[in-house]
Amino acid sequence: MERTLIKELGSKDGETIRICGWVEVIRDQKRMQFLIVRDHTGSVQVIHDKSANSELTAIIGGLTSESAVEITGRVILNPMVKLGGLEVEAKSVSVVNKADSLLPLGDNPSSDTRLDWRFLDLRSPRNLLVFKIQTLAEHAMRSFWKSEGFIEIHSPKFMGSASESGAELFEVKYFDRKAYLAQSPQFYKQMGMAAGFDRVFEIGPVFRANPSFTSRHDTEFTSVDVEISWIDSHEDVMQLEERWLRHVLQAVKAEYGEKVKAMFGTEIMVPELPFPRVTMAEAYEILDQIGHHIERGEKGDLDPEGERLLCRHFHEKTGHEFVFVTEYPSVVRAFYHMRPEGKPHLTKSFDLLWKGLEVTTGAQREHRYEILVEQAKEKGLSLEPIQYYLDFFRYGCPPHGGYGFGLTRMLMVMLGAKSVREVTYLYRGVNRLTP
Repeated sequence: MERTLIKELGSKDGETIRICGWVEVIRDQKRMQFLIVRDHTGSVQVIHDKSANSELTAIIGGLTSESAVEITGRVILNPMVKLGGLEVEAKSVSVVNKADSLLPLGDNPSSDTRLDWRFLDLRSPRNLLVFKIQTLAEHAMRSFWKSEGFIEIHSPKFMGSASESGAELFEVKYFDRKAYLAQSPQFYKQMGMAAGFDRVFEIGPVFRANPSFTSRHDTEFTSVDVEISWIDSHEDVMQLEERWLRHVLQAVKAEYGEKVKAMFGTEIMVPELPFPRVTMAEAYEILDQIGHHIERGEKGDLDPEGERLLCRHFHEKTGHEFVFVTEYPSVVRAFYHMRPEGKPHLTKSFDLLWKGLEVTTGAQREHRYEILVEQAKEKGLSLEPIQYYLDFFRYGCPPHGGYGFGLTRMLMVMLGAKSVREVTYLYRGVNRLTP
């Protein structure tokens, strides 16, 4: 008999079906036995009259919570049953894999315990929903890019030199020499521009040896990267990103908006276009007026509290959850960020803040070889390790720009989760290499 998914049972009244899943709840009463069985599509109540079959009574009586089972039975529509308005009258129960009676996850497990037993933690409908949303979001991203003429690339994750800076690199032995795990596909997506691909994207892993223990940092994560050619400024990149994000959020809200509201207590807001924009200089002035002063110094960046306050300011003023912060100082940006004419202390770059958290860094890139070389020297970089990259710009490279977006940060902010740990399939941090 073919398997029937639990979500399909409503159309099977009176039919004998086979369901496969996990035992969620066991209630063994004097005359009746009740099970709640769960698969990836939902849960259903299974009933058995003890007087009907003593062998089946014994099997059900020996079950443990989270055991994997196959059950055949008859579907009975019953409006008195709160769980879906139906139940399954068991005819047979096959125990595929019996769970140990003492589950390692108690009623209120710690974050570390949940991560230690992640496969059990992921069985909850709430966590399952996270990855259904992730799947849909990536599909929506790709459908947008396909409609806009993008090409998907898969760049190497072993690199002979740093892609961002010399900091936060994982060094690995690569046969008879050193290599580094890629911090970003930045150089390679720019290579696509030099190759004439015009528009490229990549969804793939990146690695950062960041000794941080914050809720938004991890050492390996999935980066969403985009690069486009023949732009006039970073404004073209921001316009692309806000249209892309709106498309993704529309898709997620349409499919899962109500479930997100029920399970996470948050509403997915589809943003209006355009997103608010503010220069870094203007952001400092706004924060000063609010009473949050940031020492300018050489850092030239916003602190986490400044990001939260700036987003709150624009939400109160415009009702918008997003804000682009533009014109970051060149001192805090990579050497390949283009600088405005006559303003070498600034860059044609931006960060996108969403509900108080930075989720994107983007910019127009410097495509002129001589200027790029000078900016690399200014940053104190040795040219030899990155000469292969610099060569991209010697044979007719168009003006271009792009952005990088952290997938787990997107899910974290969208769902109101407290940490990227909650929305990462298997989290990697300073103290975690297993499971």
